[in-house]
Amino acid sequence: MRSGDRVMKILMVNKFLHPNGGSETYIFQLGEELQKRGHEVQYFGMEHAGRVVGNRAACYTSDMDFHTGKLKKLFYPFKIIYSFEARRKISVVLRDMDPDVVHLNNINFQLTPSVIDAVRAYEKKAGHRIRLVYTAHDYQWVCPNHMMRIPSTGRICFDCREGNFGACSKNRCIHDSGLKSLLGTIEAMFYHGRRTYALVDVIVCPSRFMKKQLDTDPLLADRTVFLQNFITAERVQKESKSRDYVLYFGRLSEEKGTKSLLAACRALPHIPFVFAGTGPLQEEVEQVKNVEYKGFVQGEALRELIAGARFSVYPSEWYENGPFSVMESQMYGTPVLVSDLGGAPELVQAGSTGDIFRGGDVEELTDHIRELWEHPEVCEAYRENCKQINFDTIEEYCDKIVRKVYKE
Repeated sequence: MRSGDRVMKILMVNKFLHPNGGSETYIFQLGEELQKRGHEVQYFGMEHAGRVVGNRAACYTSDMDFHTGKLKKLFYPFKIIYSFEARRKISVVLRDMDPDVVHLNNINFQLTPSVIDAVRAYEKKAGHRIRLVYTAHDYQWVCPNHMMRIPSTGRICFDCREGNFGACSKNRCIHDSGLKSLLGTIEAMFYHGRRTYALVDVIVCPSRFMKKQLDTDPLLADRTVFLQNFITAERVQKESKSRDYVLYFGRLSEEKGTKSLLAACRALPHIPFVFAGTGPLQEEVEQVKNVEYKGFVQGEALRELIAGARFSVYPSEWYENGPFSVMESQMYGTPVLVSDLGGAPELVQAGSTGDIFRGGDVEELTDHIRELWEHPEVCEAYRENCKQINFDTIEEYCDKIVRKVYKE
């Protein structure tokens, strides 16, 4: 810890406390770095067999999975809108820990913003101010289905901005279900009407695009700050000589652009592709002749896979935030072809560290892949440029969080 820095007690709040996605990567790595600096970090979220972090009071909400039918249907509507269980149990943790900062992440549905009420209620009893921070990992606070995309049609959508949440029900935006979409609409209207999100002191946005979307809501606009994600990938010391394939790694699903990429693969049978990841489109991936499917890959095996690709493709068809995958690819010296949606294109310099195509346009995607593949010298030039990129390390990011977010 730097001289003069005050030791803080920080409660990280996230619905999942086991490895599940980008938000969990974020809280685990940030929490670990904060602890290295002498700060006390505890975690609150759902109990789960795979939970890897926790709190001293051993208090968590019950595990809820909305996709497998484990949640009792009778209580479903009430639990996703306002969780009295989450409010009660986080209050136990607050009394035990007495934190200086509560850092919210993914809280909607399983935990609900009831935890915000709990923090502010405890603050009054404790007699001191608690810094309440939220990192926006998706668009939940301005879009009830959090993706700004209508699943049934794939249409990118801005209909709910400025509080017009009825569009969620009209378009059946949540799992293409009328009931779930209605509940999402009610939840959004409830918290917007109560001005709950205005109780948060600062909202960290990992992309400028995310900040722009949240700033459309007057309740949020004066609270947002842009702070690009950190990267923990280390630069490749040993030069890879493979470069005989195009790589996609990540979730295999429609919103990630997997269908469009597979269409491009079929149109380019002379180009070998490698896919790594899992998801609902896995079977379709396995059926394409010029695609080698690696399954779920992590650690050193994934590093080698990325570093050995001629270039990687990130064809997302929803407004990604600040994807770690794009940053990781570049840090391993591999240029990236990304769609022009969301925060991903902010990470790529077109014609220098990769290229950008129009999201969802299969023909344009195919043309870009063909052009890059047929000009390996261009990819090599991009590769050299990737080596010059300087994303924040976790140490640098932690400095900014502590000094510019937690302490202001």
